[in-house]
Amino acid sequence: MKFVDVAEFYAEEGGGVRTYINQKLQAGARAGHEIVIIAPGPEDAEEERLGGRILWVKGPTMPFDPRYYVLYNERRVHELLDREQPDLVEGSSPWTGGWFTARWKGKAPRTFIFHSDPVAVYPQTFLSRALGAGTVDGLFDWYWSYLRRLSRRYDATVVSGHWLARKLDGFGLAKPVAVPFGIDKEQFSPTRADEAVKAQILESCGVSPDAKLLVTISRFHPEKRLGTLFEAFRRASEKQEMALVVFGGGPLDGWVRRRAAKVPGIRLAGYTKDRDELAAILASADAMLHGSAAETYGLVVAEAICSGLPIIVPDVGGAADLAAPGYAETYTPGDVAGCTDAIGRLLARPRSELQEACAEVARTGIGTMDDHFRQLFELYVSIVEESRA
Repeated sequence: MKFVDVAEFYAEEGGGVRTYINQKLQAGARAGHEIVIIAPGPEDAEEERLGGRILWVKGPTMPFDPRYYVLYNERRVHELLDREQPDLVEGSSPWTGGWFTARWKGKAPRTFIFHSDPVAVYPQTFLSRALGAGTVDGLFDWYWSYLRRLSRRYDATVVSGHWLARKLDGFGLAKPVAVPFGIDKEQFSPTRADEAVKAQILESCGVSPDAKLLVTISRFHPEKRLGTLFEAFRRASEKQEMALVVFGGGPLDGWVRRRAAKVPGIRLAGYTKDRDELAAILASADAMLHGSAAETYGLVVAEAICSGLPIIVPDVGGAADLAAPGYAETYTPGDVAGCTDAIGRLLARPRSELQEACAEVARTGIGTMDDHFRQLFELYVSIVEESRA
């Protein structure tokens, strides 16, 4: 079949969206489906890529990030959809791309893709501790009402986790269906553990070889609540010697560096493109410390679990959905005291039992991206066949 994705945030130098769509192009080709991406770019153009095609629609650059372009030419998008005559169309954003797809006059069924939650990323991050999560959602009911109107023009709303499908169903979005993400479980495995790697990191953090090693992988953004993690780590390290290595970067880089410099035992390792290095560190550490409650699916948390690494995560969001008592401790998002206690509880538990629990859920509860795309294409085929019937 032919599936067309109206991908508003796909760009040559993009991040997660680009990675995901490139994987989808390859997976579609392997499965015998034709994947076509309609995306904004500097010029109208067409190219073959990774077994599929990209149809670029000319648009202006985004004012705050010149890597991306604005999808504003609805007529051109509709012309391309008319020409391609897809079996199914994806609307991959709640903004222009979503509405352009919804308003297209073609008869093909369509799915609304919900892989990010702006209410969780911003209002919940800044206001939930003071007002409560329910109050914040109530204040932004206008946004949920907007999404309800948009989603009702689609045949399904595709999300990355079962918890999120339940949440969106509660807000009245149309037909939420969970198609969980997955990871590379061959790369992220307990077999990557290396005591020499752990010893080197502990030394670089200025602690003894017997100290516990915690790992955080995070974009430097308010939703990641790194201030909470650093203060909780500081308090916990007063009771037990430990180190924290932090991978990542982002818009709060300067602030994060100043905060980290005030806490002994924290090392900021920056970005790493060496996935083998990262897999070895995850498999060699004692725990992952995580702060975000706004993710729709916790990819780095899933990688940690499959590496045999127990987790300390907020009790809300995609990371919480991956947590279970056998290998995790949770805390209220933004709660320093709760996070401190969670660190202490986890590090006091037998390491072998935690690893066994991680191994079990890695086998039965976390899939691969091949699993994800297989389920996604099966869903799309069933929607198309139902539509034709």
